[in-house]
Amino acid sequence: MKSYTKYLWFNTERRREYINITGEVEKAVEESGIQEGMVLVSAMHITAGVYVNDAEPGIIQDIDEMLEKLAPYGRPYRHHRTGEDNGDAHLKSILVHHQVVVPVTGGKLDLGPWQQIYYAEFDGQRRKRVVIKVMGE
Repeated sequence: MKSYTKYLWFNTERRREYINITGEVEKAVEESGIQEGMVLVSAMHITAGVYVNDAEPGIIQDIDEMLEKLAPYGRPYRHHRTGEDNGDAHLKSILVHHQVVVPVTGGKLDLGPWQQIYYAEFDGQRRKRVVIKVMGE
């Protein structure tokens, strides 16, 4: 089995952003030369996540509103006793999750017709990264 690793770096302009990274993951799969296997895409920070869903702007806004209702910014989270103000971002990350695994078939991502891979930033405006690990033959 072969593997290939690539890192993506982000420094978002806003505290919360949802960035379609499907193209970058497709490029990593192509660079890997792997024809059959899987790709792991994982946010390497505890206040960010990675998910698969539709690229339609309405659903992205719905996801953001749902997460904000479940873990609103500005609440007095116990985590804030450490001097941080990002307790909501930690909770949002758990809800979205920090990674996805996508099949690779015929040297390409094997996504469903509307599926796209997103990086979700919940405490941005600082440098963070995502690891892409392609594995297979």
